[in-house]
Amino acid sequence: MGNHTGITFFIFGGLTDDPQLQVLLFIFLFLTYLLSVTANLTIIILTLLDPHLKTAMYFFLRNSSFLELSFTTVCIPRFLYHMSTGDNTVTYNACFTQLFFAIFFGASEFFLLAAMSYDRYVAICKPLHYAAIINNRVCNQLLLGCWLSVLMIIIPILVGGLKLEFCDSNIIDHFVCDISPLLEITCSDIQVQERIILVCAVLTLIITLVLVVLSYAHIIRTILRFPSAEQRKKAFSTCSSHMIVVSMTYGPCIFIYIKPSAKEGEALNKVVLVLATSVVPVMNPFIYTLRNKQVTQAFKDTFKRIVFISKL
Repeated sequence: MGNHTGITFFIFGGLTDDPQLQVLLFIFLFLTYLLSVTANLTIIILTLLDPHLKTAMYFFLRNSSFLELSFTTVCIPRFLYHMSTGDNTVTYNACFTQLFFAIFFGASEFFLLAAMSYDRYVAICKPLHYAAIINNRVCNQLLLGCWLSVLMIIIPILVGGLKLEFCDSNIIDHFVCDISPLLEITCSDIQVQERIILVCAVLTLIITLVLVVLSYAHIIRTILRFPSAEQRKKAFSTCSSHMIVVSMTYGPCIFIYIKPSAKEGEALNKVVLVLATSVVPVMNPFIYTLRNKQVTQAFKDTFKRIVFISKL
């Protein structure tokens, strides 16, 4: 790497220079991170231990919680460390490692949402064939396909990023290692790299969003044919949580990546990324579970078993 750059570390610009605002931000991010870890770990443990949660839907939900937990862990703890110690430096290798895993876990969530929408499509549109179509082998294949698709998309971005040369500045105007602020401080020609990033981002968003929209178009058309209003209500209820999470996941990313490159928008992009890395990973587990009686019952049963064991 020394052949490509004379810089061995970067300095984060952070979010704000106001000491009081930094304290509030630290408390907010620390609490949301703890809540995110607790909520997502709870879902992972419940879906692993409870025999009633061994279906494909909860398989995908467990992997979604794993991705949310991993994504927020890649971004937030290091930022909390920088704010608590005042050391805003990060090594060249650590920066690109964070960049790789942030893109990997973040992009994987889009493909997993598409796989989850397909699961809901089969459950509602082809209920009699659900067990035959969505089995353990198919679930594992869909998950593997998500990961391989993401790797094919982010490897060109990472390879191009490692070829960047940094001659003058090593100050990243952000709180994490993101590709956009890195491109702003490089002295390399970035026209090709910018096009690659745009194509990869658009393909990720469009491909997965089209799959989600097609699945729900068939789902809604099938539900509207149900003769009973109670059946329609129950079917919509099983999909509503996933639809809310889809909108919350796509919204911030479309705002961040499909936008004009105006300098005045950078501060707002930081705020959006803070919400995407802290608030969304907290809300998603609750959205999936608050209206889910099976998960709620599994939590109660597990809690009772823990209390019973502790009394022995």
